[in-house]
Amino acid sequence: MSKRKYGLALSLVLAAGTILGACGTDKDKEKDNNTSSSGGNQSEFSVAMVTDVGGVDDKSFNQSAWEGIQQFGKDNEMTKGDGGFDYLQSKDESDYTSNLNALTRRDFNLVFGVGFLMEDAIDTIASQQTETNYAIIDGVVDQPNVASILFKEQEGAFLAGVAAALMTKSDKIGFVGGMEIPVIERFQAGFEAGVAAVKPDIKVDVQYTGAFDKAELGKAAAGRMYSSGVDIIFHAAGGSGNGVFTEAKERKKADKDAYVWVIGVDSDQYEEGKVGDDNVTLTSMLKRVDVAVQDISNLAKEGKFPGGETKVYGLHDDGVTLADSRGAIPEDVLKQVDDYAKKIADGEIEVPEFTK
Repeated sequence: MSKRKYGLALSLVLAAGTILGACGTDKDKEKDNNTSSSGGNQSEFSVAMVTDVGGVDDKSFNQSAWEGIQQFGKDNEMTKGDGGFDYLQSKDESDYTSNLNALTRRDFNLVFGVGFLMEDAIDTIASQQTETNYAIIDGVVDQPNVASILFKEQEGAFLAGVAAALMTKSDKIGFVGGMEIPVIERFQAGFEAGVAAVKPDIKVDVQYTGAFDKAELGKAAAGRMYSSGVDIIFHAAGGSGNGVFTEAKERKKADKDAYVWVIGVDSDQYEEGKVGDDNVTLTSMLKRVDVAVQDISNLAKEGKFPGGETKVYGLHDDGVTLADSRGAIPEDVLKQVDDYAKKIADGEIEVPEFTK
């Protein structure tokens, strides 16, 4: 073969190899792009929340919601911040609208508003920002891009009332509420019904602080109750309820034999009741805001966001329950509480939502 022909043949082989290599590279790029796109879709979902005035570390309602978002972030390998999960804290009610707007502008796919008091703000923002999904806890907003989340607080509170009635020695029991709004009234109605189911002659001492962030008001209310002979107080007062614990702990510290108890709310408030080696937390009525937040977030991520719907979580859905009493409540009492819980879950007992 002449050098000319050999050179031509070699050129053709190299050219063919280049073309094939280019084709392979394009296919590899396409494959890489598809893989990158698929992976990107998995991490594109983001979620955030706006607290009410109680704050994210209120050891109660807001904290439970934030714990749910953090768990959702962990389960989906998300990081805190834009494109992942985050929260903004409201110092007062005037912050609700600005905080919701701020998270919307940061392109979070789903934004939770924590608390009944955020209804108007979410209603307004959702009607303007129709491309963003919102969810309100303890309120109802009639917008196609808003999921409303409610709980059957009365069912969990009923169990707290049963426990209180079975554990009281003075037959004097108290309830400290925050603001007189429907959600707190459900706590009161259920608690009173639970007490009455066991000891119908007991009249629960009810006092409202008028706020969710005034621990001093909760302390004052608890002080009046304990001084009158009340030995068990159930609070549904958010941050104001921390004052109830403070009052009980001070009395327990002053007199180790003092029979004073607090039933916590929303999250397990056992740590809040510690007094040296003792503890004044009888139990806590768990309102599984964390479970609801994770549920709605997962539905939204899967493209099944329940916009325009109201989801209600009760005993049957594990949305409310009592926390581990860590030995404060004896087994025979716990068995009676469990019996009532089963009857409620099975529909044998219908707990009232409103006080008489």
